[in-house]
Amino acid sequence: MASVCTHLDQINDVSPRTDGCEECLRMGDTWVHLRMCLTCGHVGCCDSSKNKHATAHWHSTDHPVVASAQPGESWRWCFVDDLFA
Repeated sequence: MASVCTHLDQINDVSPRTDGCEECLRMGDTWVHLRMCLTCGHVGCCDSSKNKHATAHWHSTDHPVVASAQPGESWRWCFVDDLFA
């Protein structure tokens, strides 16, 4: 496992595509916290949410790095390297 994220080159200048979890909004469901994909701007719910759409997005796209989409939070997470980016 890397000690530094090796996927920073896949981060783009993106904006959130929605104001909430894209899939939960379509389903009429709720979420706990939001994560934004830094490759494409997809907004998905966190793993504390029952649907875990941010992780599902990574599995379906291989987009490795997300950022918290919560107000006041500024961290990033790399799914592949399993560490903060």
